[in-house]
Amino acid sequence: MTDTLFNHPRYPLLVVISGPSGVGKDAALERMKERRLPFHFVVTATTRPPRPGEVHGRDYLFLSKDEFAEMIEHDELLEYAVVYDDFKGVPKQQVRDALASGLDVVMRVDVQGAASLRASIPGAVTIFISTASEDELKERLTARNTETAESLKLRIATARRELQRLHEFDYYVVNHQGALDETVDKIVAIIEAEHCRTAQKPMSL
Repeated sequence: MTDTLFNHPRYPLLVVISGPSGVGKDAALERMKERRLPFHFVVTATTRPPRPGEVHGRDYLFLSKDEFAEMIEHDELLEYAVVYDDFKGVPKQQVRDALASGLDVVMRVDVQGAASLRASIPGAVTIFISTASEDELKERLTARNTETAESLKLRIATARRELQRLHEFDYYVVNHQGALDETVDKIVAIIEAEHCRTAQKPMSL
């Protein structure tokens, strides 16, 4: 009995980070990578064009719509959705390989993608990230300089709808302006807390 207690299994987790566009999901993941944390960070597939500074295979897998359609046809995506007229999806084999290696898997998806993953993988840990206010979100989206006035309005309207789904997530983290390290600390603490659960189960895809 004692040996069993001291050998409590530590199963790898599937951690889903989501939230409205512009709240800092990518920035949080980038800071986690900079800290060389022992996680596998999923590279999401997308049909949108790269933004300045983004690199194929590092930030996203930038695919044509035909290539993305092939992945759908061959059931190679864990989930996928249309986001602002472009497709985004999570490559299934990449996640399976990472979990098999024993690493916690961290992925960023939009709010509707998180809902799909929750339905298909009940054991996933879901974290909703947001700004402290709508005004702050507007400021961040404007500062990105990648949005037209029309698309900015659409993103704000979408964010309002997405915030109404906050209760569907396991955790809520506010990414305060200038406090990215604090946000990352909270995410890491959530992951560690999940590993302390007494009823851990192996993740099954």
